[in-house]
Amino acid sequence: MRITSQLRLISFISLFFLFLLPAIGQDLDVKDQTFLDLVAEDVEVKKLADGFRFTEGPVWNKEAGHLLFSDIPANTIYRWTPGEPVNVFREPSNNSNGLTYDAAGNLLMAEHSGRKIARLSSDGDYEAVVAEYKGTSLNSPNDLIVHSNGAIYFTDPPYGLPSGATDTLGYNGVYRFYKGKLTLIADDLFRPNGLALSPDERTLYVANSDQPKKYMQYPVSKGGKVGKGSLFFNASGLEGTGNPDGIKVDQKGNIFATGPGGVLVFAPNGRHLGTIRFPETPSNLAFGGADGKTLFVTARTGLYAVELKVAGKE
Repeated sequence: MRITSQLRLISFISLFFLFLLPAIGQDLDVKDQTFLDLVAEDVEVKKLADGFRFTEGPVWNKEAGHLLFSDIPANTIYRWTPGEPVNVFREPSNNSNGLTYDAAGNLLMAEHSGRKIARLSSDGDYEAVVAEYKGTSLNSPNDLIVHSNGAIYFTDPPYGLPSGATDTLGYNGVYRFYKGKLTLIADDLFRPNGLALSPDERTLYVANSDQPKKYMQYPVSKGGKVGKGSLFFNASGLEGTGNPDGIKVDQKGNIFATGPGGVLVFAPNGRHLGTIRFPETPSNLAFGGADGKTLFVTARTGLYAVELKVAGKE
């Protein structure tokens, strides 16, 4: 009788601790088994920091070993270094959104209230890169990337426009800035947002945040010129909060994109492999860490990280 009671007690304790353990795959929605070649089945979404107002635009600095990210309404760029508290990198930031680096290591910033793409050198020198198109102010640059030839691609939706602004372009564009010339790539997206280049730089991906929620793809020539776009994936029918926003690409050409339900992962052919869920609605993401396999995700008031099986595109 005593042995039976002990066994029952052990079973109860085991069951109790079982409920305390994270469920396998609780942070994943697997659509295709190849998804698990990129993300471990028992992957854990880790919160690195919180208490922000609206985080965006993460970028990893490989040389310095830290992450920069924007808090748009706080008008601040923060710096996160492993093992250290988050600290202010730049304030005010002209309500910066997307951040990236050029080949020389300069920080490029898409500024909402500044209504421009700006450059900050490692010495602290600040300058505007581009602020208008054909004599009219840009709307509010949102996200940006750099081609290996130095061209800057960026999106220009109206999210950061001041109330009552009248000096607008009348559309929300996707642009290429190269050797002092600004070229309009597309003006038919309602809310162009995040963007990324494939590893071979022959495809440009652009997120459209609303009406409809979708991701577009554009052919890119060897010289960096961009052709007519086509639909990559329509996310309008997906469940969950969030809109198409930030996009990054791994070394194999798979696309990681924030969108309805979390971070969506696509094969290069547009097949939805699965989704990584988050406690908050993700806005943007960046590969980083010592081996390039950490996916940093900005999500409303928090900064998160997920360890992957694949590294991001260099």
